[in-house]
Formats: sequence, C-alpha cells, structure tokens
Amino acid sequence: MRAANAGDAAAYQDLLRRLAPVLRESARRGLFRAGASVADAEDIVQETLLAIHLKRQTWIADAPIGPWIRAIARHKMIDALRRRGRRIDLPLEDFVGILASADAEPDLVVADVDRHLDTLPAGQRNVVRAIAVEGASIDEAASRLSMSNGAVRVALHRGLAALAAKFRTRYEDG
Repeated sequence: MRAANAGDAAAYQDLLRRLAPVLRESARRGLFRAGASVADAEDIVQETLLAIHLKRQTWIADAPIGPWIRAIARHKMIDALRRRGRRIDLPLEDFVGILASADAEPDLVVADVDRHLDTLPAGQRNVVRAIAVEGASIDEAASRLSMSNGAVRVALHRGLAALAAKFRTRYEDG
C-alpha cells in the first residue's frame, strides 16, 4: 500500500489481487455465521475493494494495514447484512394444518385454532390474533399492542411456528 500510495500502479494491482481471495473467504465465513446466503460474498468483496481504493489515502503509512483493511471489510459486511434485513422464511407446509380445507368443518377448525391460540404466551397470542385472525398490519398491531414493529414480527414468527408445531403434531397423530 505504501508503494501504491506513492504511485506504483503495479504494486497497487498486486495488493488488490492478493486481497480479493482473502476478503472473499472472510465474507463467506461472515455470511455463513450470520445465516445469510454466501452468494452475496462477491458483492461484499467488490464493495470492500472499492472502499479500499477510495479511502487508500486515509491509511496511515506507519500503521499496520491489516486492522485498517479488516475494519473496512467488517463495515461492508455489516452494511450488506443491514440492507438484506432480517427475513423470516416459513415453509407453507408448516401451516397446512391451519389452513382450512374443503372437507374440514369450518366451526371445528376455528375452535381448534382458538384452543391452540389460548395455549400461546399472552404476547404471542395477542399478536397472532391481531394479525392472523383480525387482519391487522404489523404497524397496526404494534400500535394497538404498544410494541415495536420488530417485537411484533418476532412474536408473530414464534407464535405461528408454535401453532404450526401443535397442528402438525395433532394432525400427524390423527
């Protein structure tokens, strides 16, 4: 980097070429640990290399370069994970028992859902009832229940997962 900052283009290209595989492996590990798709690793590598290029004059030549590069890479990883957001994927098969079928008696299904809803902790029960039964949005439920949107999403996810497990067990057992 010292030579690159002094104008040696060949040294700079060599630095970037040697950094790319190290950054790629680090990005893959970070994404894997975060439960995200490792397919996004290349984007993080490119963003990191671009940031290094744009900020290379901020590196203090007397300081070690490793911590400076790791800090940039870490921030690019965090940025990528924030952009991705927290997505919750629930397989439809988990809710087959909850969804009404043509041959199911509607009153029995509703009674079954109500009975299982009553077994959930109060917070989850209130959120699931507000959103899944009454049709409220996340924002409406959060406002009505004096909760943050994130807390509503977590409670909804946990409540639906618990209901799916209860219905799966009930309908698999006959």
